Amino acid sequence: MDRSDGPHLVYFADPMCSWCWGFSPVIQAIGERFGEDLPIRLVLGGLRPGTVEPMDEQARAEMRGHWNHVHEASGQPFDWGFFEREGFVYDTEPASRAVVLMRRRGTAEALAGLRRLQRAFYAEGRDITELDQLAALAAELGFEQGAFRAALDEPATLRETRADFSLAAQSGVRGFPTLIAGTGGARDYALLTHGFQPAQRVLPALQRWLDGLGGRAA
Repeated sequence: MDRSDGPHLVYFADPMCSWCWGFSPVIQAIGERFGEDLPIRLVLGGLRPGTVEPMDEQARAEMRGHWNHVHEASGQPFDWGFFEREGFVYDTEPASRAVVLMRRRGTAEALAGLRRLQRAFYAEGRDITELDQLAALAAELGFEQGAFRAALDEPATLRETRADFSLAAQSGVRGFPTLIAGTGGARDYALLTHGFQPAQRVLPALQRWLDGLGGRAA
């Protein structure tokens, strides 16, 4: 884990992780509650990068079950038309590359980009494995579409994305969302949640953690 100064969070997520979509309002609530007192660093975890085989009926059935659970737990909307597609290849690497590019402008831009891609995929039925679709979504956020599309294919973008995947693996993260709190020391990290938790649980836990550090109450 890279060293950061002061209290901060490290958020391991994937744009095509349904539980991360469910957790998206919680991440927004953390930003609204704590702001600059508790910056959030986003690491792309790599849910299913490099997948090449289309989803079969069993995979679609399992995924529909996950989506139902996420919807029930979080209230987040879903476009169920996804399950009428044939031959969909669930490769999460292209969308992760897009968020990595957005992150170069800053953490806030990365989190906003992650939310936009999540909503596009889960609630709007858009295919965020397609690079042209990713570039169009980036354009909505103020990126130049042609330059963004070209950068998605650059070797440096792929290396940066895979470095995120490696960091997640080296940190022992095995599922998403995972949220870790740190104080600036290389070993001073505490697991806040591995998996979905609602805001009413996460926010008080974070406040107690900050209070224990002598941090300012939000």
